[in-house]
Amino acid sequence: MANLKDLRNRIASVTSTQKITKAMKMVSASKLKRAQDAAEAARPYAERMENVLSSIASSMKGQTGGPALLAGTGSDQKQLVIVATSERGLCGGFNTNIVKAAKAKIKALIEDGKEVTIITIGKKGASVLKREYEDKMVQHFDMSHVKNLAFDDALPIASRLIEMYEAGDYDVCTLFFAKFINVLTQEVTPLQLIPASISDEGGADLGIACYEYEPDENEILEDLLPRNVGVQLFRALLENAASEQGSRMTAMDNATRNAGEMIDDLRTTYNRSRQAVITNELIEIISGAEAL
Repeated sequence: MANLKDLRNRIASVTSTQKITKAMKMVSASKLKRAQDAAEAARPYAERMENVLSSIASSMKGQTGGPALLAGTGSDQKQLVIVATSERGLCGGFNTNIVKAAKAKIKALIEDGKEVTIITIGKKGASVLKREYEDKMVQHFDMSHVKNLAFDDALPIASRLIEMYEAGDYDVCTLFFAKFINVLTQEVTPLQLIPASISDEGGADLGIACYEYEPDENEILEDLLPRNVGVQLFRALLENAASEQGSRMTAMDNATRNAGEMIDDLRTTYNRSRQAVITNELIEIISGAEAL
């Protein structure tokens, strides 16, 4: 039978943990609204940017000498995989799901004979990937100092990606992040950043009118394509931030509920043990009185 003192200590310990998880849930709930609004506000701009690029790219079909960020290098041998995760844990399966999808992609690329390099954003993904792919990790971006994510926080990463591409370090760049659907659902999404992934139907939303561009399409693309890398990266980081808070809120809610159930079970065990001790003491008293 469990010691009463041990049970009291266990109940006190679990109660303290429950207070912490409940507080973390409330903090995540307050942060989630702001992060969700930021992610949803960035979506129309990023989607419109894609539509404009698609429209311009479709008007250039059949032409040669397009920008490298759109046309690519003509090869896919060198692959860069960017894995964006959080700086902090205790957020359910958020980080695990992103890293799992990225590792599956990396494994498939290696099996196909591709040269793979990895860039990580957020220490949780970096610490996991380092165990298996340390030799392929070329850079890590620490975002722990960022409180409220801004476009300027994504620009250094985007500039570095373009610099590496122009230096011939890779042919294709794919970013893994979690798209925010709702508090309970975050969808791991691979996004090809470079060369720009352009849909043939992407410009349909701009209407069926025929546009003439001034300056010409090449000059516009030379300006828009680098900016698009920053915009899409910033959008992905905002989606990640909202997904992280949603996942943490759900995880802490579950932890709080589980702690409550554990406390109820421990209290039941404590009461039964205490009752058994009292019963034994009464039996001893009665037995002693009868012996006299």
